[in-house]
Amino acid sequence: MKVTVENKKGLNKNLKVFIDKKTMNSYMDQKYEEIKGTVKLKGFRPGKVPREILKRQFGKAVFSEVLDKVLKDTTTKALEENRIKPAGQPKLDLKTYGEDKDLEYIISVTELPKIEVKSIENIKFDDYSVKIDDSETDKRIKEIAKNQPNFKDVASDVKAKEGDLVIFDYSATVDEKPFKGNEGKNTQLTLGKDLFLKGFDKQLLGVKKGEQKIVEAILPENFPEKDLVNKKAKFNCKISTIKNPEEAKINDDFAKNFGAKDLKDLKLLISKQINDEYKNSLNHLSKNQILKEIEKFKVSEIPENLIEEEIKILSQNMSDEDTKKNRKNFEDVAKKRIKVGLILNEIGEKNQIKVTEQELQAEVQKQIRMMPGQEKMVMDFYQKNPSALSSLRGTVYEEKILKLIKEKAKPNKKEISKDEAEKILKQSQMQEHSHDHNDEKKPEKKVEVKKSSIKKTKPKSIKAKSVVKKLKKVSKK
Repeated sequence: MKVTVENKKGLNKNLKVFIDKKTMNSYMDQKYEEIKGTVKLKGFRPGKVPREILKRQFGKAVFSEVLDKVLKDTTTKALEENRIKPAGQPKLDLKTYGEDKDLEYIISVTELPKIEVKSIENIKFDDYSVKIDDSETDKRIKEIAKNQPNFKDVASDVKAKEGDLVIFDYSATVDEKPFKGNEGKNTQLTLGKDLFLKGFDKQLLGVKKGEQKIVEAILPENFPEKDLVNKKAKFNCKISTIKNPEEAKINDDFAKNFGAKDLKDLKLLISKQINDEYKNSLNHLSKNQILKEIEKFKVSEIPENLIEEEIKILSQNMSDEDTKKNRKNFEDVAKKRIKVGLILNEIGEKNQIKVTEQELQAEVQKQIRMMPGQEKMVMDFYQKNPSALSSLRGTVYEEKILKLIKEKAKPNKKEISKDEAEKILKQSQMQEHSHDHNDEKKPEKKVEVKKSSIKKTKPKSIKAKSVVKKLKKVSKK
């Protein structure tokens, strides 16, 4: 194989590759020997079919397969030997090819730019820790108790009101006819939550223990019997029990219901949970500071093909007119994203950072846990979409690089109160919102707060606009 680098226009290069027909014929010979033992033709013993017969029947297919393999192998080798890292898929232009002929083709490729990676030890960022007062922990536990009430039976003459738990049996009909699954036993509804059928529990307001009540409701779109969807059903409800809510007593028994050893242990767990909620959001601010520092690194040139690809992503679902109007802005955003992505990738390569299959699968499991009840759907999505799995790998790769930078950089450690944390997050949200007016059009993205490790708790989310833009993933490692 002979490779000649022809024109060099910035990052764009053309490589002429020449492979003589003797070498090509040797590849063909190898392929014919390979298929000879597997081809079965009438009148010939296995492995004894003459070359000319094979050529006559399979020549075109054999040459096509050999050509594909040679192009793939020699393109990779030509780029490696000339130390060219392609920014995107190279384009091949066949000049001469065919059976018993030389192979000559041109590789047109855009090269990744030279990147000057400064010492990441000099990167500065704020590393926040949040001090949670005991009063905040007590307040959260009271909220949990309020949302997890106990219920006590009421007298038979007491009418059900909003917030009460009503237990009843029912049988239902549509057009006076019963249907499959039309009966329910010991059905429990907390009045006012409207969790059964729309408007159902409001009709139970005022009922008493032992009464019967006809409730009418429209069967929903997801009702199993499709021919009954959107039809009005009558539910004959027999009320067996009515219970009033009673706020749970906060004690050791209450704590044990949430997996804690005692109330003291629950307070420690809740305090950590609140701290983690703020810490996770503040970590995004630290990450943004690191990315701002990385933007100062020098990149010789941004590949035009990567800019165009990123602009397509930024302008998704926009009209041609709006895309054209925002073209300059999109270019600026695209260049910034690509530059940061290229620098992160360079840091990753220099530090030999890789993503193992175990790490990738752990991230898949993390995504599954974030969507309870839809585990199979999420798993199927990643199994059937290699591009989604590749994107997830890029996310893990990026996080590993940022973790390395944090370990080697210079953190400015700050211990702050919960009020100070909220103030910082609010300011960040306002700045980001202001920045959006000059940025590309995109939906608001919220910082996800880590789910509680305390079962049954419903922590308040810290809703702050994401301070980190999605980086272009330039590595599939």
